[in-house]
Amino acid sequence: MKYALIGCGRISPNHIAAAKANNLEIVGICDIDPWMMHDKTVKFDLDGVNQYEDYKEMLDKENPELVAIATESGKHASIALDCIDHGCNVIIEKPIALSLSDADEIIRRSKEKGVKVCANHQNRFNRSVQKIREALEKERFGKMFYGTAHIRWNRDYEYYGRAKWRGTWEQDGGALMNQCIHNIDLLRWMMGDEVEEVVGMTDRLNHPYMDAEDLGIALIRFKNGSYGIIEGTTDIYPRNLEETLYLFGQKGTVKAGGQSVNKIEEWRFSDMLDDPEEVKKEFGENPPNVYGFGHTPLYADVIDAIKNDREPYVNGEAGRRALELVLAIYKSAAEGRSVKLPLEDCSTMDFKGRFSD
Repeated sequence: MKYALIGCGRISPNHIAAAKANNLEIVGICDIDPWMMHDKTVKFDLDGVNQYEDYKEMLDKENPELVAIATESGKHASIALDCIDHGCNVIIEKPIALSLSDADEIIRRSKEKGVKVCANHQNRFNRSVQKIREALEKERFGKMFYGTAHIRWNRDYEYYGRAKWRGTWEQDGGALMNQCIHNIDLLRWMMGDEVEEVVGMTDRLNHPYMDAEDLGIALIRFKNGSYGIIEGTTDIYPRNLEETLYLFGQKGTVKAGGQSVNKIEEWRFSDMLDDPEEVKKEFGENPPNVYGFGHTPLYADVIDAIKNDREPYVNGEAGRRALELVLAIYKSAAEGRSVKLPLEDCSTMDFKGRFSD
């Protein structure tokens, strides 16, 4: 299967490694910075792979079947739509878009053109997360009471200075949209997906040089009667502390932690079907960074979805739901009130100037 990558920045090594692990034919890479392409060519032995500064030229010349989009967030939607119009299946890095109207158009047009869209929420493929999901689908938790997502990370001036789009409403959003959306996705997915109401607060406490928030806190009421709590920040001193997901049910309690919810730290079920210590040992991973090991199985799933004409495990609608929840928190915080879902069209640009002095 012919594959191309658009965007050779911070997350691109995970995409290239996943493409190679799944034996894709890498026919082109694209970035507006030639040095970024050269760097990845050297690191991943991509000699002979054509390099492009214009992704439209790459699409025309290479005709890839599958394209991964790993540019700044604000360009995800327009590039995805161009790829879809070209007949390409797409893997879109999170978030799928920065507005609900763009996400809706990606989903609509992909169905019209008969191509697959995958939202790159790779943590759903963590061994720990898959084990938890299995327990949930087997109803081992009983009635779900509530779940919590905590993302306690650090991002400093150097991080934002390396890419001027980071932290802007036009091209990124803040901590919730960029760093926390993976765990927000997991919380919504595990708690039944359907959200009734959101109450949120956001602030910019420690990054005066960025536009958006570095702290977000939210309470969620799900339609199934359960609740959620989100705490996300990039203010933790002096480095990343943890990313954790708790699930509390009538008959079960689970905690996933580690760098990217890649370890099961608590496993308690009334049915006692398995040994908690064995589960912790078998379903824990130790990735080298917060991106984890999920890209490779995500790619394998998308390839299979294309070959067998089925929906990817993490499809465009899943990406839209994660986006909608972040935007609902932003809207609640900005308006000082609870927000009911589903949301009408909403965009990060609706909050431009939110923290202006």
